[in-house]
Amino acid sequence: MSLKTPAEIDAMRPAGKFVAGVLTSLREIARPGMTLKDLDAHAHQLIRDAGAHSVYLGYHPSFGAIPYPGVLCTSVNDAALHGLPSDHVLADGDVLSIDFAAQVQGWVADSALTFQIGTQSADARRLIETTEKALAAGIAAARPGNKMGDISAAIGAVGRAAGYGINADFGGHGVGRTMHEDPHVPNLGRPGSGLKLKPGLVIAIEPWFMAGGDGYVIDPDGWTIRTADGSLAAHAEHTIAITKDGPVVLTAR
Repeated sequence: MSLKTPAEIDAMRPAGKFVAGVLTSLREIARPGMTLKDLDAHAHQLIRDAGAHSVYLGYHPSFGAIPYPGVLCTSVNDAALHGLPSDHVLADGDVLSIDFAAQVQGWVADSALTFQIGTQSADARRLIETTEKALAAGIAAARPGNKMGDISAAIGAVGRAAGYGINADFGGHGVGRTMHEDPHVPNLGRPGSGLKLKPGLVIAIEPWFMAGGDGYVIDPDGWTIRTADGSLAAHAEHTIAITKDGPVVLTAR
């Protein structure tokens, strides 16, 4: 685990601003009839135009059946995380999660949002808003002197109060020169437990909730994580820096 200096945190701001801008642009253009590959191509062009670097494309951890084929994770409806860009055509009412990370000037930022395409439903809106509320609660707990368990517990409390499924196998992580650094940031935990939070720690906080139970399954591609019961899922994420004055959201949109 590495702690960043104030100057290094300032140097991470362009990456955060770029990632935030790409997600905002994707939300604005996504509509029924587009494919997930269309969205990926749009993000890829923005990366090229900015002289940035994708940290997803070609990424091949042990669990992936293939190197990652795109610059976005695009997860629809029951897909919660790591959905591959594909020829899937977005339909009215689809719940779409987009996770995007990129490297700018040697530093990485990582963020995600979930929204509904076209016609909005009350159930999807509640799930998405609760996930965003949990992200805000986790960020608020990311203060010097607190523990990692305080972040995790804040996230979990919001999700459980709403009756949503939560799984801590996949959660947040450190961010810096690479996309995944120590420490792990679980979405469930006990207040006052775990690593003590210090100024200079930069982490991605990313709750993901399931409208049904806690179980998940992974597609044969080794990447796409789906709810085990076919229920909707939502994912929200920001890269934040812990400073002596509290958390700073580097990927604020």
